[in-house]
Order: sequence, then C-alpha cells, then structure tokens
Amino acid sequence: MLNNIGPAGLLLIAVVVLVLFGRGKIANLMGEVGKGITSFKRGIKEGSDEIENASRAAEQARDVTPEKDKA
Repeated sequence: MLNNIGPAGLLLIAVVVLVLFGRGKIANLMGEVGKGITSFKRGIKEGSDEIENASRAAEQARDVTPEKDKA
C-alpha cells in the first residue's frame, strides 16, 4: 500500500496534517521526539558506562581468601 505513494501523495499528506494540527503542535511534537531520542542516547551511554565500570572493578578485585583455605 505504501509503495504506491509518490512525492505528490506525500506532499498532500503533509498539507493535510499541517492543516489539521497546525504548525505549533507539529513543532512541539518534533521537539518532544528530539528530547526522547536524546534521553534514549543518554540512557544507553550511562548503561554502557556502568557495565564498563563494573568490569573494571571486577578486574581490580583482589583475592582475600586466607592462605589456609586456598586449595
């Protein structure tokens, strides 16, 4: 169904959406989408940083097992 929409069809859809919602609501919506993408990227970065810090901490962990209990 969407394969048959050409440039003229897309332009018509854009005009209808602009008339129905107005320029202000579309601008607000795009701003919210941008904030959502930024928040998502920040969450991904924080998650990868947390995993990296945990692996670094595991590498730095030292064995505190008493000598008599070691095999």
